Amino acid sequence: MSDRLRAFYGQVVAVAVALAIGAIIILMVDESPAKVFVTLVRGAFGDQAKIAGTLLQTTPILICGVAACVGLRGGMFNVGIEGQLFLGGFAAALVGFALPLPSGLHMIVALVVAVLAGAAWVSIPAYFRTRYNTNEVVSTILSNYVAVLLTSYFTIFLFKRPGGWSETPPILPSAYLPEIFSFSRLNWGLVVGLVLAVAVAWLFRHTARGYSASMVGSAPKFAEYGGIDVKRQGFIVLLASGAIGGLAGGVETLGVHHRFMEGFAPGFGFDGLIAALLANGSPIGTIFTALFFGALRSGSLLLEVDTNASREIITVIQALIILSVSAQVLMKRRGDSTAGERRWKF
Repeated sequence: MSDRLRAFYGQVVAVAVALAIGAIIILMVDESPAKVFVTLVRGAFGDQAKIAGTLLQTTPILICGVAACVGLRGGMFNVGIEGQLFLGGFAAALVGFALPLPSGLHMIVALVVAVLAGAAWVSIPAYFRTRYNTNEVVSTILSNYVAVLLTSYFTIFLFKRPGGWSETPPILPSAYLPEIFSFSRLNWGLVVGLVLAVAVAWLFRHTARGYSASMVGSAPKFAEYGGIDVKRQGFIVLLASGAIGGLAGGVETLGVHHRFMEGFAPGFGFDGLIAALLANGSPIGTIFTALFFGALRSGSLLLEVDTNASREIITVIQALIILSVSAQVLMKRRGDSTAGERRWKF
């Protein structure tokens, strides 16, 4: 059995174990697991509108997942995608309502600023990782809290819409991402995510820069011996990952909410990270795992209507998937004699 097939089999087992434990928990709340899972599928794919809703939920998870894949393949565990998403979303909103530009150009400028905001935010932990060998897991996850609270402060005290909720003024229509269907908020952000996943996969497989990043992630000592500047490469990888995280926030602002609001995209960054881990760092595989998590989110809206189970059961199932995947990674590293010589392998 090849390594790729073995990894895929391991991820399927991890999801199956998580769903089995989730079924036991559902039984404990006096509900039928079969009914809950059928309701989830019906809520996610029951009709045209529900499918569009699932794809709408999938879009930010997919883009955040690609951001995580870039970091993982380059040996960097960027857990700060949630914060980069919030900064990117706020930056896109700021350009959207404060900078009048021609239609089309306005949208592109707002997305570019979102990308720059995400890269700028991750540059702080990236610098400390490169300069002082600080663990990027700790620094990026702590930066999430700062980013969320910082954007909340800006929204409430500096840019709050008069007389409204804790949100900025609406962006100008010239900055809107075009919708795909008239009956749904699903927009061209989905196409952006799909193209980005394919482009990143091609970059890692067919370019020298992608090969260098993958080599740093899988065998940093060998990469350094081969003349690759490992620290510089790690810095670039984190910047690229943060930039894509910022793009996810820009897409959510310009395509869905058309403004920035407190808690506008809860958990998408972490769901994207889980999707990337479940896909074993593959951008193409992340398309399908992101769809899985998007279906869970979308289908859960019907749970509290048709069953006795709370929609929070989805959070429990996601946590179980994290535990299952983490246990698999730890077991693999324990049996790998080269694990001490590298940081991550995807």
